[in-house]
Amino acid sequence: MRVWDVAPERLCDKHLLGEHREIHAVWTVITEGKKGYSKHPETLRWVGRLKALYLRHELVVKEMRRRGFAHNSPLDIRKAVGSSSQEMFVNTVEEQVRMLRLKGCSCRV
Repeated sequence: MRVWDVAPERLCDKHLLGEHREIHAVWTVITEGKKGYSKHPETLRWVGRLKALYLRHELVVKEMRRRGFAHNSPLDIRKAVGSSSQEMFVNTVEEQVRMLRLKGCSCRV
């Protein structure tokens, strides 16, 4: 499970679309009280920061559309509460860049 903190335009298609799926998973776990992944560090860092997660989703969607991908799964803005910034990290941005480099994909990192 991963929501990147790297600018969406730097992600390859695979990681961009994967992050979109993960954002929805985290959102659902938190907003609907689902048990699966509720204790995962990536989920926990977004508790109390749904507004920030919503804003990240909007950035990812903007990049998806720029690349020609369709988007039909908006998040409910009424549930976008809490902090609008994310300052907690499972891995630092620098560590995330290193992780992406090691994957050998076309991410621009």
